[in-house]
This record gives sequence, structure tokens and C-alpha cells, in this order.
Amino acid sequence: MAPTTKSGFGRAKLRGAREHAAPVTTQVKGQAKTQVFRIAGVQMASGPNVAANLNEAGRLIEIAAQQGARLVALPEYFAIMGMRPGDKVKVREKDGDGPIQRFLSDTAKKHKIWLVGCSVPMATPSEGKVYNSCQLYDDNGKLVARYDKIHLFDLNLGTERFAEEGTLEAGKHVKVADSPFGRIGLSVCYDLRFPELYRAMKDVDIIVVPSAFTETTGRAHWEPLVRARAIENLAYVLAPAQGGYHLSGRETHGDSMVVDPWGTVLDRLPRGSGVVIASVNPAYQASLRKSLPALTHRVIHRI
Repeated sequence: MAPTTKSGFGRAKLRGAREHAAPVTTQVKGQAKTQVFRIAGVQMASGPNVAANLNEAGRLIEIAAQQGARLVALPEYFAIMGMRPGDKVKVREKDGDGPIQRFLSDTAKKHKIWLVGCSVPMATPSEGKVYNSCQLYDDNGKLVARYDKIHLFDLNLGTERFAEEGTLEAGKHVKVADSPFGRIGLSVCYDLRFPELYRAMKDVDIIVVPSAFTETTGRAHWEPLVRARAIENLAYVLAPAQGGYHLSGRETHGDSMVVDPWGTVLDRLPRGSGVVIASVNPAYQASLRKSLPALTHRVIHRI
């Protein structure tokens, strides 16, 4: 039986209407952009069966699209949370070919949304490793940007150990993509602990952070990190997460959220499968950046 789907849509809708200014029209690389618009994050508790995970992701994406989301992001490892670390290597895909990439392209096109899918295990020159790839598709199903996770998670708490370098190859490039919604910065989970990555994105409007924080680290650090990245970059942060117990025995923290540039949590989902959704208003964001021009006051990078 599928888990009960939860959504904070009503709360996000009311808060967005109260806090954000009236819609405006701007121009992004020649494309007219009407605001306000909605973004959504999907929360899952994925397992080792790729087909089942894609089916669940499709169900939740449809809910988000029906609620008016134009940009939707899936959590890290949405397509596979294996019984052992090497399982994701067995389902690795080549550029432009494979069931996970086809699902993302077809789903984005079907619902006429921009869709972020992570993780897509992409082949590397090393036989026993993959790239943890975060991919952005436009509403025609075209791949617009791919980011390979740069920072690889390493944790040793005695009874709880993770060493992603055993099965992952680190990426090397920061990725920001232009879209009808502004500039979208792509990152993945552990990247959240490295603020210099987000500074390197420069003019970024929406930061996406698909994640699978452990319950231990998530309970202590998840919300402060997500809100800090929003505040210091005066950007919206869309942070979809794995949340619950997995067949492997792993427990992930969940608490998917959407945070505005002032650090306000617009919507969140503590546990279980579901959707978080909130309104984005670039006019509101621009007014904050004008009132508090902290991004123009940076001096260390000039020294």
C-alpha cells in the first residue's frame, strides 16, 4: 500500500499571498516571465527497486503539478536507495540513455514543468564508481543542465559509517542554469555544508538541494544549514529530501522544505512521502536585495 501523501500546500499558499508582492513581468534571456509562480519539492523513502521508485516519484510529481508547481525537484537517490552502496553502480546510465533519464524527460514534458532529478547514477571512467548526477529538464523534456556532486559524504560515528568515495566519483564544476524562473543553482546534500560552493554560483535566484541527510546529522544540522544558505545568498532554497526508514535499515531525516530569501520556512514536511510547495516572487526577492545589499558588500574575495 502506498504511504499517505502529505502536503503543506494550503499553508504555503496562504503565507505566499500574505508575504509576497503583486505579480510583475521581467525578462530572462529574451523570455517573458510572469510572477508569482510556485515551486515544489518531493519527499520520498526510496528503496532498491528502480521501477517502483520511478512510479512513486511520478505519482508525487503529478500531485505537485496539479497544485500549480512549475519547478519540481526530487530528493537525492530518488531512483534507488540500495541495500548496499554498490547497488547504484549496477544501474548506472550513459549520457542520454537509460530508464531514469527517460523518466525525467518524459515526466517533465508530460506535465509541462521544469524538473530536477537527483540522483541519476551516471557512468564514469572508473568501473566501480558513478557520478551522483543532478539533472535539470525543461518543460519540453530537454536536458538543460547537469551537475555532478562535488563534495562526497564521509561520516564515522562508530555505529554509523558512510564513505561515498567508495562508489562515487566527485564532480568538478559548479552549475547554474538560466530558466524562465531566474538562475537556478544545482547542488546535492553534503554540498550544503560548503558555503563557498554557493558563493561561486554568483547571481543565483533559486538554489536546489536534493538531499538524503541521515537522521543523526539531519536532526542536528539540516534546518540551520538550509536556512543559512537562503539568508546569505538572499535566494530561495528548494530542499527536497529522503525522509523515513529504508529497506537497507538506513533512516533519513526528511523535513523537506522551501525557504525564502529572508530565511523564512514557507513549507515543510517532517516525515513520509509527500510534497512541499510554495510561491516564489522575484519582485519580493529583488526588494530584499535592494534593502539589504549584502551581496554587493563582499570584500574578502577581492583581497
